[in-house]
Amino acid sequence: MASNTGQTLIALLTGAAIGAGLGILYAPDKGSKTRDKLSKEAKKAQRKLNQQIQETSHSLSEKAQRAKYSFEQKLNETLSSASYKADDILLAMEDKLEALRRQNAKLQMDSTVDQAKATAKKVTV
Repeated sequence: MASNTGQTLIALLTGAAIGAGLGILYAPDKGSKTRDKLSKEAKKAQRKLNQQIQETSHSLSEKAQRAKYSFEQKLNETLSSASYKADDILLAMEDKLEALRRQNAKLQMDSTVDQAKATAKKVTV
């Protein structure tokens, strides 16, 4: 769109310049009337140019706002997804830790039982 807008502005300015030049060359009126007409045409071209600039600026501003909103939405979705995945990872790690604790407790109990048996053997021998 920026390229199209730039081409439109160049075409507008070129047309205004050519029109003004031809108007001066073929003007049937006096110099003062021709200058007044040129002044009015220049002001009209300036108004059109200012209007085009404002429309382009407004359009770019809207597009920037939409892009910002879209980026924020995608960022929030990504962060939310990452948060859920982190929660899943933490739950899996907690389950694994609990299993390791149970296994450690069983090994400690087996070790205590083995030590008690060894002590009982020594006492009876």
